[in-house]
Amino acid sequence: MMGEDRRIETVVIAAPEAGDRLDRVLAARLTDFSRSRLKTLIIGGHVAIGDRTIRDPGQRVNANDRVHVTVPPPEPPEPQPEPIALSVVHEDDDLLVIDKPAGLVVHPAAGHWSGTLVNALVAHCGDSLSGIGGVRRPGIVHRLDKDTTGLMVVAKSDRAHRSLARQFADHGRRGPLERGYLAFVWGGPDRPRGVIDKPIGRHPQARDKMSIQATGREAVTHWETVQTYRGKAGEPVAALLACRLETGRTHQIRVHLASIGHPLIGDPVYGPGFRTKAALLPAEAQSALAALGRQALHAYLLGIQHPSSRKALVFRSDLPADLARLHKALGGGTIDLARR
Repeated sequence: MMGEDRRIETVVIAAPEAGDRLDRVLAARLTDFSRSRLKTLIIGGHVAIGDRTIRDPGQRVNANDRVHVTVPPPEPPEPQPEPIALSVVHEDDDLLVIDKPAGLVVHPAAGHWSGTLVNALVAHCGDSLSGIGGVRRPGIVHRLDKDTTGLMVVAKSDRAHRSLARQFADHGRRGPLERGYLAFVWGGPDRPRGVIDKPIGRHPQARDKMSIQATGREAVTHWETVQTYRGKAGEPVAALLACRLETGRTHQIRVHLASIGHPLIGDPVYGPGFRTKAALLPAEAQSALAALGRQALHAYLLGIQHPSSRKALVFRSDLPADLARLHKALGGGTIDLARR
């Protein structure tokens, strides 16, 4: 059965390609595969020139050589499939977009080897995963913190994974990639919008935290005030901000907003010093905050270019129930996501 599942690609070397490396020629011809994947296939004995197996990616090819690439079926996934319910916003042969709930870890890691989004995706996609790097697994090109909700795109094939990875690496500078977040923060900013351009690096003492570092990586966040919430005495006590990312650093929004004195409501890592402000909130808002149990951050907007059709796709997600309750309890009105 394993042999029946294999796909064989044949490449005939043209004269201009003669003398070039085998892996380079195959990468130029077999664009569904990354060069690293092709190198793995060569080293693994899955490539032959004529009837001779080649295991050297640097093997030089001759004009009129016939190169046969045998692609084995994807290996079983290392993360095991688990029947975890997913909110699927969009799915096709190349990708799927999900609305991640709070509390769901994206990728297996120490302390979270099961019950993750990857485990759920392996179960949901099944055989529709064509394999990322030869392993039947979903391609994660960006992540959301465990307690951040909202939109994520996941690749189902090597080709889609490469396309989406390029888009996220470019941060939308030359394409339609967009990432928008709704952030509930303490305090009311003194202007309607702004840009935070501060480099972020690993915290020098607390290795599980990030911080503003002169030697850190470039990080840029654009924000604008959507609504301002007032306390018992009518003073601005909190606000809802719409944030757009120009870069994608770990904890970027959380670190950036804390750096300008407006940390996320409910953030136990970057905003613990603002817990006393909860006493300024109306009673209903205090109750909603106590029930929240997480940072108040939601990825409401995701725009990508489809890997196959090249069409721009835009997805929006309403506030989840816990943040909608907080918004209402704070006295917030209608949020028009289509304008943001």
